[in-house]
Amino acid sequence: MFDEDAILLELQFKAIKSSGSGGQHVNKTASKVELTFNVDRSEVLSEAQKNLLKLNLQSRLTKTFDLILQCGESRSQHKNKSIVIARFLDLLKTNLIEEKERKETKVPKAVKRKRLENKKKQAEKKANRKPPKLD
Repeated sequence: MFDEDAILLELQFKAIKSSGSGGQHVNKTASKVELTFNVDRSEVLSEAQKNLLKLNLQSRLTKTFDLILQCGESRSQHKNKSIVIARFLDLLKTNLIEEKERKETKVPKAVKRKRLENKKKQAEKKANRKPPKLD
């Protein structure tokens, strides 16, 4: 797949002041962590992997192919950093999996027969609800 330790060296981190409640201390500390990873400039990923990521993550990438993730769940900057790294690695692993081509299969005869029988039963049920013809 890819070398996790090598890819972690390509990440850039920035600490930001977290928004929301938290008292006076929140206005002084930068506990929110922002992770930036440039897909195009990565030396760990192959060209095929880069193209796959660009395709699968196109809604999350900037125009310069930067992937930006943020975490401000915890009050601890170190915990936020470990959470955002785990999210990043999980995101890469899930989006680097190539989908297998679907092989078309023939619908079994038993399935077709069962569907037609169900249709007949349903039609009979509906027909029995109608009032009888008095001709």
